[in-house]
Amino acid sequence: MAEYSPPDGRAKPEGKAGGNKQGKSAHRRDAKQGRTRAPGTNGAESPAQVPTPASNWRRPPHKSYKQSYAAIDLGTNNCRLLIARPAGENFVVIDAFSRVVRLGEGLAQTGRLSDKAMERGLGALKICADKLKKRNVHLARSVATEACRRASNGAAFIERVRQETGIVLDIISAQEEARLAVLGCHILLEDGRGPAVIFDIGGGSTELVLIEPGAPVPRIIDWQSVPWGVVSLSETVGHEGGDEAARLARYAEMKRLVRESFAEFAKRIAPHQAEDQRLLGTSGTVTTLASVHLGLVQYDRREVDGLIVRSDDMLAVSERLSAMSPEQRGDIGCIGKERAELVVAGCAILEAILEIWPAPRLGVADRGIREGILRSLMAADAEGMQTQAALRRDRAENVR
Repeated sequence: MAEYSPPDGRAKPEGKAGGNKQGKSAHRRDAKQGRTRAPGTNGAESPAQVPTPASNWRRPPHKSYKQSYAAIDLGTNNCRLLIARPAGENFVVIDAFSRVVRLGEGLAQTGRLSDKAMERGLGALKICADKLKKRNVHLARSVATEACRRASNGAAFIERVRQETGIVLDIISAQEEARLAVLGCHILLEDGRGPAVIFDIGGGSTELVLIEPGAPVPRIIDWQSVPWGVVSLSETVGHEGGDEAARLARYAEMKRLVRESFAEFAKRIAPHQAEDQRLLGTSGTVTTLASVHLGLVQYDRREVDGLIVRSDDMLAVSERLSAMSPEQRGDIGCIGKERAELVVAGCAILEAILEIWPAPRLGVADRGIREGILRSLMAADAEGMQTQAALRRDRAENVR
């Protein structure tokens, strides 16, 4: 089922064609449950519902809208694929795949990717390779993040993937990971003045990025990556056990580790803080906590992507989950047994982030690195086509 990505831009002011009927309001309310959503988003996205993009930027036209582009993100916990075609300033998703592979399982103790973890990763990537062939992908970029950066056998695994699947994975830096995450989700940021923070809680690392918003790409003022994600943090503090007091003590230790790792960054960005500062998160953690907040029986991207929640409400969810046993969390439909233990580490990281950048509201994005890759690929390809067309025109004029 095709899915539309919102454009790089904001809705036009009230009274103009294709504009936002709510005028200058920074968000809109879902009439059913009073939920707040970022501008330019809605429940089920479709061509008619995509707002008119900002008039100060237009992506060059593509040679063929039948060409498909792909992005693969092999993280510490998940392997994700997105295949899309350009659609004006947006793109249409024509295929997607996601699987929990736990590539970084045991990495904190051994410094290596385990045989079982690599087999799980390879199994998912073989499915991705089949989809790339089936969809006749024109351009693709495949990246690997923290697990492969840290593992002593990360490069060997990348070569094995190339030989067995044909997929060439690029182990990207933490800085590039942060840039792609921002590029993929910044359009969901609330309207407002001054810098904002975007964060990405992954399986093996967390990135915090201070940006100056603007289309088509926001300016990155400062950023920091720490090696604490839901997998690495969980494994470092050890598995849960004991009573509620023991669970809360473990949770406090998680927050301490994250807080200390971000201490220098917190000092650097403190001068940028304001009364109504903005915060946007992309990760399985924030989408899961948003689902719990909404009381969803199972995860629904249409309900979550673009949602804006009061920070106090998200903190309340985090505190409630941290006191529960893994079994109790596993019984919550939108969490499930697979995330029951890892979600606690995500809660601890989120609480630490809200201490560093205490925004009154939190934006939730179910998009990030893959979308950032796709936008980069399409923009670069279109620019290349435009350059080639200009060269052809120059040659024709010289011949005359």
